[in-house]
Amino acid sequence: MPDLPETMRASVLRAVKDIAVEERPTPVPEPDEVLVRVASVGVCGSDVHYYEHGAIGPFVVRQPIILGHELSGRIAAVGSDVDPARIGQRVAVEPQRPCRVCEYCRSGAYNLCPRMEFYATPPVDGAFCEYVVIQDDFAFEIPESISDDAAALMEPLSVGIAAVQKAGVGIGDTVLIAGGGPIGVITAQVARAFGATDVVVSDIDPGRRQLAAGHGFRVVDPAVTSTERMGAHAFIDASGATPAIITGVRSVRPGGVVVLVGSADEIPLSVADIAMKEIVVTGIFRYTNTWPIARDLLTSGKVELDSLVTHVYGLDQVEAALTGEGATGSLKRIVRPRVARIEEHDVRAGRG
Repeated sequence: MPDLPETMRASVLRAVKDIAVEERPTPVPEPDEVLVRVASVGVCGSDVHYYEHGAIGPFVVRQPIILGHELSGRIAAVGSDVDPARIGQRVAVEPQRPCRVCEYCRSGAYNLCPRMEFYATPPVDGAFCEYVVIQDDFAFEIPESISDDAAALMEPLSVGIAAVQKAGVGIGDTVLIAGGGPIGVITAQVARAFGATDVVVSDIDPGRRQLAAGHGFRVVDPAVTSTERMGAHAFIDASGATPAIITGVRSVRPGGVVVLVGSADEIPLSVADIAMKEIVVTGIFRYTNTWPIARDLLTSGKVELDSLVTHVYGLDQVEAALTGEGATGSLKRIVRPRVARIEEHDVRAGRG
């Protein structure tokens, strides 16, 4: 194995709103794993939630944990069963380790594996650090045409792919998406790439409507214009807002599909609206087999992610990346662990 440092720097969540950079042992890959030197890590809403609240549903932070699960990097070492020719490859990482033997894994639905180990989900460490390990087949080689940041964002892109697949979007479809944030705009791009000819993004925030319009999508201010008579083939919620979901269900034509991506508490749904129109209401939990699709969408230019990155931080600035303090108008915040600190003007400009 190549010469590697015995320790690495890692940003560790020690308690709610308590983050510090620590020295941790550099992980050693198991026979079927690769060691990845981390290049870029996207900040996800789940990271922010763990920082602010210490838990998401049944997943509770009970011991110090490294957050971050949207990542790219370069293979620095390989386990004994992995081709050493992989050393040096740039990769995007699918940040999960299913058991591969349960009924869900064997059927292909490994995202539902009850023994799943997912980055930055307690007690599994994530990627706000210099090195991580992952099983060889979950480190996907990427071409030079894909930037480190875009490669990291193949994780939220995979969420969009999973949502569009679940919605059954096809050629000529009309798709309504609630939420014009990064997930909403990414999902809208995927829907268009899958053949939808009318993709509508609904958001109460004018800045996010402008972002979606800049990507060529029709936009709606739900406070001004109702979508209830739209007759969409599919509605995908990326907002987590109860009013948006209720309206979205009413926006779908008979036989349409509603896919819930955003997190929401229990909400009232009209059985009459769903049953009498035979609407399918479903959700997604992560993804399966999406990285090759994500790579193809990026290399073909059908999806563009770099413009979503508005703020970039070093490893010593993870807390600022999580709080977004001073990051006015931020969309996607990125941490680059190989850099300790990025100058403030570069943070604001999204440059590293």
